[in-house]
Amino acid sequence: MSSENAYSRRLESLVVQGKKSEFYAELVAEVEVICQSLGFQEQAAILATLEKLWLPVALNLATARKKLNRTLVQGILGGQGTGKSTLCIILQHILGYLGFSVATLSMDDLYLTYPERQALQQQDPRLVWRGPPGTHDIALGIKIIEQCLQENNTAQILLPRFDKSAFDGAGDRTTPEIIEKPDLLLFEGWFVGVQPLDTDSFNNCPPPIVTEQDRQFARDNNQRLQAYLPLWSKLDSLIVLYPEDYRLSKQWRKEAEHKMIAQGKDGMSDDEIDSFVEYFWKALHPELFILPLTKTADLVVEIKSDRLSFRAIAYL
Repeated sequence: MSSENAYSRRLESLVVQGKKSEFYAELVAEVEVICQSLGFQEQAAILATLEKLWLPVALNLATARKKLNRTLVQGILGGQGTGKSTLCIILQHILGYLGFSVATLSMDDLYLTYPERQALQQQDPRLVWRGPPGTHDIALGIKIIEQCLQENNTAQILLPRFDKSAFDGAGDRTTPEIIEKPDLLLFEGWFVGVQPLDTDSFNNCPPPIVTEQDRQFARDNNQRLQAYLPLWSKLDSLIVLYPEDYRLSKQWRKEAEHKMIAQGKDGMSDDEIDSFVEYFWKALHPELFILPLTKTADLVVEIKSDRLSFRAIAYL
């Protein structure tokens, strides 16, 4: 049996039979190994997430890709601690098991270079952190996706990669990853797919947007989102990972930093974390910008406070 036929058999078997498929146990074993390498030890939670989220999403993407007959571009939006990177890793493995080549691209990989961001900060001192709208090379993102979508493209594609440790943590571009045109491209980030709002939306803002300076910062970031719309237009669909309470992201960040400090590594204090997280809430507040997408995205996954349980709200 050819490799292509073997992969098709795996896909058909898992779609039709699910847990009863002869390939399910083999897939479970492989996913458990990956999860353990990522530090996840709760076997029951791993199995539940595989059965109810990871595998159904992977099978849906595989089926959609076969119908599309070109590179499928899947957007994945998720804030701090929602598991977007983990989702990409697991989907990449499951889809690879089904015979599909998968590439991943993060919004982080599209950051402007260190010198460019230094110059940008001179123009707008409010951009003290990388991440808000305006700190990315949008044209580069569009170029990469268009190369993936180009019919009969046999040329190598240089996926940008970002080293967060460069320049004492300020970060900079590093050696790109060389790939062939993939079957699927997973494009993830904390505001992938976010749409600009009407200016009246900022008349009564939720905290920490409290001063006129805060409101102006929010308006300016809202305006900068316009430049991202051509990039978002390349997405075939959007998955949103959203905490049941957006404020959980601050708690999760503190837990992660406390763990790093306990291991003898450098980490931020609680006050520093509050300032850091609230900076991004002021830039694109979750209640204003992310919540509307939970009504329109193709799949919305509500993450519970323990981060082990979730609720899939919609799959359109």
